[in-house]
Amino acid sequence: MEAKAYLKNIRISPRKVKIVLDLIRGKDVDVALGILKNTPKSASEYTIKLLNSAVANAENNHGMDPAKLYVSQCMVTPGSHMLKRLLPRGKGSGNIILKRTSHITIAVKEK
Repeated sequence: MEAKAYLKNIRISPRKVKIVLDLIRGKDVDVALGILKNTPKSASEYTIKLLNSAVANAENNHGMDPAKLYVSQCMVTPGSHMLKRLLPRGKGSGNIILKRTSHITIAVKEK
């Protein structure tokens, strides 16, 4: 049995989140939180909140022991919409810049 937590439509690119999630995949929860707190990436703030939420879900909804939990699955998918912005270029034209969003999923299991 595993407990999951979701965070949807985060205003950060999935590429940036994937770098942080690769650091904690398969680690114990305490080790993963230590890694995230010492990682200077903007995605680590969202991931810390989400990991704490997954641990709380495991403890309260499934009766698991928080000391025995590890990160069994973590993934990021592109969000449903992108914010489109225009960057002015020469001769009155413009380039479209896509501000991407992400959906993050973290699942924890007992050893």
